[in-house]
Amino acid sequence: MIKITFTTADGAEITTEANPGLTLMEAARDANVPGILAECGGACSCSTCHVYIDPEWVDRLPPKEEQEADLLDFAWEADETRSRLSCQITLTEEDDGLRVEVPAQQG
Repeated sequence: MIKITFTTADGAEITTEANPGLTLMEAARDANVPGILAECGGACSCSTCHVYIDPEWVDRLPPKEEQEADLLDFAWEADETRSRLSCQITLTEEDDGLRVEVPAQQG
């Protein structure tokens, strides 16, 4: 199991565990993390699962693909370095301990 900590916009921390192969968005949804709307259900066609990756983790994740980068143009207060769509991050054992922040709003 992979341990992930989500920090919500109000500063609360939600730590959950997920199986490898799930996406970060699915882990957030399963843990009822507030602020992860995931309106497209993980089809990479909206930006409502936007998260900020902890700076220590940015370079440890696979890079953004073009479609994800394009959709992040529609994300609220996107950060060029830290913003990711959680539906595009498939969890692996190497992601154990991952920390992300949820923005104050989506879209």
